[in-house]
Amino acid sequence: MKQNVTLTIASLLSVLFMTLHTTDDIVRGMEPGTLFDLIVLPILAVQLYGTLVLAGRRSGYVILLLVSLLELVVPVVHMKGAGVGGAIAGSSGGYFFIWTLLALGLTALFCVMLSARGLWRKTAE
Repeated sequence: MKQNVTLTIASLLSVLFMTLHTTDDIVRGMEPGTLFDLIVLPILAVQLYGTLVLAGRRSGYVILLLVSLLELVVPVVHMKGAGVGGAIAGSSGGYFFIWTLLALGLTALFCVMLSARGLWRKTAE
């Protein structure tokens, strides 16, 4: 499979997992569900733009690299104590919460690797 197609799929999955995770944070009361929580929308819109409009361009790779690094912060923050402990893991929907968190971390890390590789290739041209 071509690298750009793989990066596009991984990035779109990352957007999906981020929206699912943000929704779960709000439903569980970890986020208040205020206008401030909508900050994720422009970030994901920029990610979608870099994924779909700027695919294969240096600027697209840079956008995806930066946004994916930002998305990698989410699992780290939660695993350092912001809500993943026994209360979440044992609660209703805890499995989905943890799975979404891990899936987000995996796809974000994969996007970091692919966008860095694409950026490296663009620089070598």
